[in-house]
Amino acid sequence: MAESNDSVSVDMETIYLGGKEHLIQTGRGSVSVIVYGDWDKPALITYPDLALNHVSCFQGLFFCPEAASLLLHNFCIYHISPPGHELGAAAICLDDPVPSVDDLADQILEVLNFFGLGAVMCMGVTAGAYILTLFALKYRERVLGLMLVSPLCRAPSWTEWLYNKVMSNLLYFYGMCGLVKECLLQRYFSKELRGSAEVPESDIVQACRRLLDERQGQNVFRYLQAINRRPDITVGLKRLKCRTLIFVGENSPFHSEAVHMTSKLDRRFSAFVEVQSCGSMVTEEQPHAMLIPMEFFLMGYGLYRPSQLSDSPRSPLSPSCISPELLSPESMGLKLKPIKTRASLQAAEIRELGL
Repeated sequence: MAESNDSVSVDMETIYLGGKEHLIQTGRGSVSVIVYGDWDKPALITYPDLALNHVSCFQGLFFCPEAASLLLHNFCIYHISPPGHELGAAAICLDDPVPSVDDLADQILEVLNFFGLGAVMCMGVTAGAYILTLFALKYRERVLGLMLVSPLCRAPSWTEWLYNKVMSNLLYFYGMCGLVKECLLQRYFSKELRGSAEVPESDIVQACRRLLDERQGQNVFRYLQAINRRPDITVGLKRLKCRTLIFVGENSPFHSEAVHMTSKLDRRFSAFVEVQSCGSMVTEEQPHAMLIPMEFFLMGYGLYRPSQLSDSPRSPLSPSCISPELLSPESMGLKLKPIKTRASLQAAEIRELGL
């Protein structure tokens, strides 16, 4: 892909908790990037799920003190928003072509080139996890590692396709109506958090609902269209040599997708963490559950929490220094669910029979 030579960064007046917004014009439209921290540190880029941005998708994780001390001390954070998903975004013109998932992945490359970034660490949630995985497959030399939450890798099932199609029609004709917001909240959160007739919904869900009120229906429609037309990238996963850490909520509607993706990755370079009593958006619902796995994952890159660091927080990232044992369930202090196959079940039966 040709690099964009006419990218322009417009520094916005709004400062988000010490972060600064840059509006970058790429060959596929403008992209908002919120940058936090020391630009000389290694880069961590984030990409959110459908209808979300860095506030509604990653704030819970970065407000968790232990996770913040781990991530903000070691990285400069680049929160990339899908087109039209940034705070205060206006509706994108109806005449603008709907981007494909390849377009969104290529936008990320232009963002990295604009900031002069080399290889980066990536964190994405569901649709955002798919975009970052696709980016890693297309530009392997630009990705050091992937931390994916409830990721996708296959084309939509008929059920998902139909569900998304109904939501697309609602968005197109009615915008961010109440039914669309209910569909999205079911996508993000477990039933316990969403509440019921007897139990009110949690503060996290209420806050997310308010943030969804600010989204432009047309912009969400465009992102949803791209994701609903995504191709299956399962075949390429075996070629993915960067380290991959996958989280998924036990009650996520995309649980089977995360299990499938894990089964297709090279087990030497990947680890799977299931978070109990949680929906898809682990970053908001149970961010503390991500801490220990992330800590051991990043330890392999020579990155530690501040109390364990030397005077300089600028630790070089080198995938070659990772020991695969660091990603084993035992070393992470986790009891992970094994992925059972027919062959493994047959082998277990033979052992029980003493054959």
